[in-house]
Amino acid sequence: MGEWAQMRSRKKSSSHGWSAYGGQVLGAYYPQQDPSGSSSGSAIAAAIGLAVGALATETSGSIVLPGEKSNVVGIKPTLGLTSRSMVIPISLRQDSVGPVARTVKDAAYMLSAIAGKDKFDNWTSVQPEQTPDYVKACNYSGFKGARMGVPRNGIEYFLNNSTLSIMAAFEDALHIIRGGGGNIVDDANFASFDVSAFGRNSSIVLGTDFAAGLSDYLSKLQNNPNDVHDLYDIAQFTKNHPCEQYPDRDIYVWERELSRNFTNESQESYAAYQANLHMAEDQGVVGALDRYNLDALVMPTFASFHLPAIAGLPVITVPLGFFPADTSLVMNTKGTMVNVAPNIPFGIAFIGRRWSEETLISLAYAFEQRTMVRRKMQPYIAPTFELGDQISRAEEADQPLQFIGANHILTQSETMHAVAKRIMKRFFSSRS
Repeated sequence: MGEWAQMRSRKKSSSHGWSAYGGQVLGAYYPQQDPSGSSSGSAIAAAIGLAVGALATETSGSIVLPGEKSNVVGIKPTLGLTSRSMVIPISLRQDSVGPVARTVKDAAYMLSAIAGKDKFDNWTSVQPEQTPDYVKACNYSGFKGARMGVPRNGIEYFLNNSTLSIMAAFEDALHIIRGGGGNIVDDANFASFDVSAFGRNSSIVLGTDFAAGLSDYLSKLQNNPNDVHDLYDIAQFTKNHPCEQYPDRDIYVWERELSRNFTNESQESYAAYQANLHMAEDQGVVGALDRYNLDALVMPTFASFHLPAIAGLPVITVPLGFFPADTSLVMNTKGTMVNVAPNIPFGIAFIGRRWSEETLISLAYAFEQRTMVRRKMQPYIAPTFELGDQISRAEEADQPLQFIGANHILTQSETMHAVAKRIMKRFFSSRS
């Protein structure tokens, strides 16, 4: 995962998927590919088969963006559907934990395993009493009778030369949805979408939430070998540890927060949050869903996550396509990785109301099964070790997994699902 979920440096000073501990993660579809972030490694591990799926976190785009860049499915759940207990926070008002996996059904298995109430995360107390079986929502006929809106004014701001191929594939996707019995309501626009105001408010909300949440997180650690207790301590540690690559990778975001004279409990932070919440809900996603009587919104993934992030709404990204062979290379802001190039994947996203994961999974599965985009391009790199036989043997013997050889064949997906679900159930039950 990108260090501090990109909540440290300016864009020109940072790169997705880098951490002092693990180094630089690279995408699997083009040499020196920017993996996007911040849950970069989770998406790549799923993409190349190092795991059936992986857990990821999202504050604003950190599941769906690396998901699309790795040609996998990513589910950013409703805020409060999954626990964030002892997950390093950016904002308790936005953070969500969700799965990334190669298929919708794999991701649905994982979401069913991790969804539920947790006494260590009060936000989960408001979720419905009965957690759905999300796997049963995987329905090939999911488009039939569904109404999906396209908020063009939520897409237009982000368009440039690099998005032309994405938008062409997106228009084709709308025809596929119609062909499957879905109803597309075009220009189901947001009443208001002021990106500049949204960005200014988000800077205040996320910054003040991060400073407060980090102190709370550090106070709960049973072992704190470097004696760090707040953002100031973390900043000093980072400046003085050579692995942190300071000042090449600056701490601009932290310095900005340390210079603020208000906290996340101040009127300034509250006003910024309420302004964004109004734009995201009544003037944004929820308003569009209600005005046009929609089951979901459908957007290119690159434009999908901003408003759902602040409103705590669910988003699922599914592979949509790949940049064509004649695509010109575009580097990341730091100039160290390739952001756009031939064969790099991109996705389509379905967005809904709170607790509408069943609906979104049904729509995503219907699209996935009609297109099977993931199979149309293979990563240029691949692991040389397969886990299948070892997982199967360990599960049958109810023993820890041991790695004793290479070039094994993966087990059937049903076995993998059962193993993943059993492991996650054991993990979460041990915390209660």
